[in-house]
Amino acid sequence: MASRSNVARVALAAAAVTLIGGTAACGASAGDDKTPDHRTFGLQGKTLTVDSDDSALEIVAADGNKAGQVEVTRWFQGTVAIGKAPRVTWSMKDDRLTLRMKCSGVVADCSARHRIEVPRGITVKVEDGDGSVRARGFEDALSIRTSDGSVHVSDSTGPLTLRTSDGSVHADVSSRQVRAASGDGSLHLTLGAVPDLVDAGTHDGSVTVALPRATYRVTTKTGDGSVDVSVPRDDSSSHVVSARTSDGKVTVKTVN
Repeated sequence: MASRSNVARVALAAAAVTLIGGTAACGASAGDDKTPDHRTFGLQGKTLTVDSDDSALEIVAADGNKAGQVEVTRWFQGTVAIGKAPRVTWSMKDDRLTLRMKCSGVVADCSARHRIEVPRGITVKVEDGDGSVRARGFEDALSIRTSDGSVHVSDSTGPLTLRTSDGSVHADVSSRQVRAASGDGSLHLTLGAVPDLVDAGTHDGSVTVALPRATYRVTTKTGDGSVDVSVPRDDSSSHVVSARTSDGKVTVKTVN
């Protein structure tokens, strides 16, 4: 006859399997949080670093924000069947906004999203461990790095540095300098103003750069794929464009 402890372990394992099946069918979504948290953080100086471990981020340069104040809205949904209750934390020290999510145990299922509103005139650096990043409205320098997630920037004129290890990069901006890179994902850059420098490279994926009509110094490279350059070219031009991929098509064209 099976011991009571063995029966308990079997019952626990069966419950875990059942819960896992239910979780796989319906994962947590931060968008289901109908009562998001909101907090205002004071910011000293003209720079902000956003340090996030596991969250989708939306970062906006907001006209209505008071100088020295960063407004953060947080959506969170999470459950842990066996283990400590999930939680999210946020804190500001000096110029670093730190966002953390604790979600571990048996059948842990959590999702977080943050919207960060930044005053105009602030240089922003984003370091996201896992999650997509969307940003818009920046006139000052913006740097975004995520290990796993897409990057999308719009309505910005400041210098951009955009990097993801696994995900696509999309920018529709009027920046004079754009540096974009992905380890595994496509790049699509559309420039509304003639840039001084565009440097776009991915290991696996297509690269498309759409530019205003002007003459450019263009260099391209692909290990496995075609190259299509239709903008006017001049090796002495001060407008430099580099587009490269190890596996995919490279397109450099005039904005339609």
